[in-house]
Amino acid sequence: MKNFDQLLDSWSPRLLSLLRIVTGFLFIPHGMQKLFGMPGGKEASELFSLMGFAGSLEFFGGILILLGLFTRLTAFILSGQMAFAYFMAHAPKGFLPIINNGELAVLYCFAFLYLCAAGPGPWSLDELRRKRL
Repeated sequence: MKNFDQLLDSWSPRLLSLLRIVTGFLFIPHGMQKLFGMPGGKEASELFSLMGFAGSLEFFGGILILLGLFTRLTAFILSGQMAFAYFMAHAPKGFLPIINNGELAVLYCFAFLYLCAAGPGPWSLDELRRKRL
């Protein structure tokens, strides 16, 4: 059991990087839908609207998260955006996320909050920048 724990400990930083990469990759299309109407053939939002602002945060913030660049600050902002989205768009439809379709907003909120606290992991541009300084 000790060897298994050591194996998991050695992979923990890499899995943090993978969590960040996958989260950013999955978050980008939410912004693309709002900004460009695709994927999914939805109508694009006005750029200078609340949805346009949200789409910009999601698209560009998702790219920064994916790359691991300015991760902590970006994750903090996106965590707040997801909390705001939950309480503005989902909570009025019901108390439980399963009822109000807010599961993704809650999950993204706490994933970004974790990335804010834990950092980007070793496979990131932030780590590359840190090593060069």
